[in-house]
Amino acid sequence: MSMTRPTESHRERAQLSVAQQQRVVVPNNHGEKLVGILHKTGSKELVIVCHGFQSSKDRIPMVNLAAALEREGISAFRFDFAGNGESEGSFQYGNYRREAEDLRAVVQHFRGKEYVITAIIGHSKGGNAVLLYAAKYNDICTVINISGRFHLERGIEGRLGQEYLERIKQNKFIDVKNKKGKFEYRVTEESLMDRLTTDTRAACLMICKDCKVMTIHGSLDKMDELDSLVLDFIRANHQKDRPPCKRAVDIVNSRM
Repeated sequence: MSMTRPTESHRERAQLSVAQQQRVVVPNNHGEKLVGILHKTGSKELVIVCHGFQSSKDRIPMVNLAAALEREGISAFRFDFAGNGESEGSFQYGNYRREAEDLRAVVQHFRGKEYVITAIIGHSKGGNAVLLYAAKYNDICTVINISGRFHLERGIEGRLGQEYLERIKQNKFIDVKNKKGKFEYRVTEESLMDRLTTDTRAACLMICKDCKVMTIHGSLDKMDELDSLVLDFIRANHQKDRPPCKRAVDIVNSRM
């Protein structure tokens, strides 16, 4: 008498495997080394987690999201964009499109290792990076934007002060200081223009119609609620035999 073994769920596979965390270095197309942590579960399904402005792979949202994925038996990779955390390069105020290219380098690296990228997640500025990536490459069908800024021309005065455009055109840079007057970072005219010329709406219109995009915004959410939302969305949209994305410039699919 023969019996058919039921298919194991992600959670069951997680319980059977011993997760490992491995430091991985990925070169970007500028020759800079991007440093990240791979949460290995034994599964070749991989979710990439991107941090936000002045942040890193080691901040709580990125660590908790990767750990939640790990518990579900899904491998995860959280990394530092160039100029942030442990990665090489200089920090820039803008760099939205360049960070999308950093993400591209990471995706290609793990595809070369026979991983299947099932989703990309971005927090804050990283949310813009995953949307820009999806708009340009259309090769990952689950995208999660957590608190990414839609109108990039807004909120600048709060950081740089009034008449920032006139001042930066005159001096070519503005130094940002914290409330105690301590220097935090320098905004160059080039990096400011990079932000002002990055059009999130236009990028979203270029995301393929088959791509499932979830945007999460809120000020009172708890971390465990965020983890549950993300995991539920990934599970709902996971299909092993899913067809490749197709571009549709006039359609935006979003999930709230």
